[in-house]
Amino acid sequence: MTLPIDPTEIDPDDFGEAQTTLQMDHEEAVERVREAFTDVGMGIPVEFSPSEMLNEKVDADRDPYYVLGACNPAIADRALDATDNRLGALMPCNVVVWEQEPGVQRVYHVSIMRIARLLGMVSDEEAMDGIVAETGELVDEAFANLD
Repeated sequence: MTLPIDPTEIDPDDFGEAQTTLQMDHEEAVERVREAFTDVGMGIPVEFSPSEMLNEKVDADRDPYYVLGACNPAIADRALDATDNRLGALMPCNVVVWEQEPGVQRVYHVSIMRIARLLGMVSDEEAMDGIVAETGELVDEAFANLD
């Protein structure tokens, strides 16, 4: 399959990539991320450990890997309207924590709002401008709270 774009030519800012490293154990990092995102007004309605599931189901021997699905309901409601309900296919805004090595955790996030724009899912550009700005501020603040 040939992609219509070259992913290496997309600036990480265009898809809202944010990442940091935390020097702590995995469970502590997951809790820190959960608190940082809830402190800025995002709930965590979904969370799960792909590594636990894969290790159990297919004996994958994966290091700790955890997904927290963050959501601000008021913004999510506006984003559904601005994308004719298509954004739901990307929800929630996932923040991933994985163990790079014992005591070192990577925290990673990409903006589903920016990705929706890149994919052409947006029907109301003006509304989406505000949504992208607002969610970007919340994620920036949450990541700042991790340090």
